[in-house]
Amino acid sequence: MTAETRPPLIEICVEGIDGLLAAQAAGADRVELCASLIEGGITPSLGTVRAALDQATVPFHVMVRPRGGDFLYSEIEYRSMLMDVAALSDLGVPGVVFGCLNADGTIDEKRMGELTQAAGRLNVTCHRAFDMTRDPSEALEALIRCKIGRVLTSGQRDTAIEGLPLLADLVRQAGDRIIILGCGGLDLGNIAEVRTKTGLAEMHFAALKDVPSAMRYRNPKVGMGGSDLDREYRNTLTDTPLVAATITAAKA
Repeated sequence: MTAETRPPLIEICVEGIDGLLAAQAAGADRVELCASLIEGGITPSLGTVRAALDQATVPFHVMVRPRGGDFLYSEIEYRSMLMDVAALSDLGVPGVVFGCLNADGTIDEKRMGELTQAAGRLNVTCHRAFDMTRDPSEALEALIRCKIGRVLTSGQRDTAIEGLPLLADLVRQAGDRIIILGCGGLDLGNIAEVRTKTGLAEMHFAALKDVPSAMRYRNPKVGMGGSDLDREYRNTLTDTPLVAATITAAKA
């Protein structure tokens, strides 16, 4: 079986331990474990990571991102990332996910190299900070110099369908030097097309659904963290049947 015909590896982006369990039950090959997907994913708690180590039957990579927003970090934020990577390495997680940029839109090679060194034997992925770089070809070469194992990207567009040309170019540029992990609005209806037109060996998506809270008592006068009141009584969960169906479409 050639690389072109081999089914892609599927990574599911999840929030928390319940998401990990749902994704692996649906047949995910790997999981990206995050907190707060509403912010694009930040570092999950130590307790969540330990629960994942106890419960996971598939590899999982842990997001290391101290906050939402941009990827230009203060020195103290960066130091916290180094400590998180070291702690995760000590725990024995399979991989970590992070990304740091310079203010001019280039990869921060010094920090990315130091974080990768701190990760040691762990798998390392650069997340979609890559999609915010000014020159994707230059950025890819920078990540290769930093010895990053893979890069998560939608082709610098909101969706993989829109980013198809760049995704295909990145796959060709990468060769066997770094893995291109494609993402961006992948779903049951488009994942096979994206795979065929790009040659991606790995693909990443989230399949989420909102479900009402089980809380019977509700205080309509308080919203936590400035969110809309309804958000306090709405949970976002990984949709196991949708994950399974999308994986089937990708690997058909």
